[in-house]
Amino acid sequence: QVQLVESGGGLVQAGGSLRLSCAASGTIFSVNVMGWYRQAPGKQRELVATITSGGTTTYADSFLGRFGISRDNAKNTVYLQMNSLKPEDTAVYYCKCRQRSADYWGQGTQVTVSS
Repeated sequence: QVQLVESGGGLVQAGGSLRLSCAASGTIFSVNVMGWYRQAPGKQRELVATITSGGTTTYADSFLGRFGISRDNAKNTVYLQMNSLKPEDTAVYYCKCRQRSADYWGQGTQVTVSS
């Protein structure tokens, strides 16, 4: 089992930045993929970015250049740096860990961007 706890969300003005963190605990294997997803009100959950334990990253096209995913394997923590935030980035941001074909989700952290 893996437990994920997100933090760093909050209220920010348009054009501002936030850095989200996701701390993983429990049985963490050396090979896994961590990711950030988000769900806006009335919309489906969507992929933001993923990062493998080796550091390979992927991004959904709409986040390239504005968001950056990184991880600290020693701390079992993944980060999402969000820059140039827009009101449409308002959503609950979720962390996910995939290892050995099992998916684990955090409880989410709210990000609200005011215009």
